[in-house]
Amino acid sequence: MRVFENIDALRAAVGERLGAGEWLEIDQRRIDTFAEATGDDQWIHVDPARAADGPFGATIAHGYLTLSLLPFLGRDIWKVDGVKMGINYGLNKVRFPNPVRVGSRVRTVVDLLSAQDSAQGVQVTYRHTMEIEGHERPALVAETVSLVVPA
Repeated sequence: MRVFENIDALRAAVGERLGAGEWLEIDQRRIDTFAEATGDDQWIHVDPARAADGPFGATIAHGYLTLSLLPFLGRDIWKVDGVKMGINYGLNKVRFPNPVRVGSRVRTVVDLLSAQDSAQGVQVTYRHTMEIEGHERPALVAETVSLVVPA
C-alpha cells in the first residue's frame, strides 16, 4: 500500500500510477445479490441457463456492480494520512468496454489525475481501469472524484 503522509504529498504524486489492487472473482451469488438490491434482474445477469445461449455465453455482472466495487478494490492501493475525511464527490466519465462474465477475476489499477483546491477541501480525480484477468480490454474505465478534507 502506498501511504501519503498528507494531502500535499498526494498532490505531489499527480500524474502517477498509484498501483493495482488484488484480484476478486465475480461469482453468481454476488451478481444475484446486486440484482436483488437494485431490482435489475435482467436475464443476462440472473438466468445462467438462458444466458448460456445468449450473446456472452454466460451471465455477466451488471456494469453498475463493477462500478460499485471500485472503493473495495482500491482500498489496499493507497491511503492519505492527515485528513479528516474523504467522500465520493462524483464521476466525470464512465465506460464499460468489456462485459465481466461470471467466474472472471477483476482488479482495479488507479492513476492519480488531479488534485484541485475547492471551498470544501481538495477535489481529487482518479482514473480506475478495471482489468479482467486474461483479457486485454478492461471491464471499466472511470474517472472518479473524491472530496478530501485536510485535518
